[in-house]
Amino acid sequence: MALPLIIEIALSFLLLATLAYCALLERKLAALRKGQDGLKDIIAELNAAIMAAGTSMRVLKSAASGAVETLDERVSRARTLIDELSLLTASGERIAARIEQGAQQGPRTPASNVLPAAASRLESARPQILRQHAARNVR
Repeated sequence: MALPLIIEIALSFLLLATLAYCALLERKLAALRKGQDGLKDIIAELNAAIMAAGTSMRVLKSAASGAVETLDERVSRARTLIDELSLLTASGERIAARIEQGAQQGPRTPASNVLPAAASRLESARPQILRQHAARNVR
């Protein structure tokens, strides 16, 4: 009878050890599940951040496109104004050269006739956009 009792006691200790090991394993699995839930939360937050960044990039790209269009428009308008100003400058230089040449030769016509004629020539040489600008400023 001693041998079956020893075997029963040994099996009881082994069963107790197995029970303790199962409890320890259960705690570790619970911690792993908890960590997995945390990882799911982190992945969801990361996904939301990526979507927000994508939306921001699209908005930024749209804003940059609008800025490029506005800048192109302004550059085009500036080039037009540069061309018109260069024409005005050249016309003014020609008129100044004529006046200087006329001053050196002496007056051929009365001054009352020269000034209106020079004013009309100057007005006809002025580009359309500058005439509109001058008309707005007079009002």
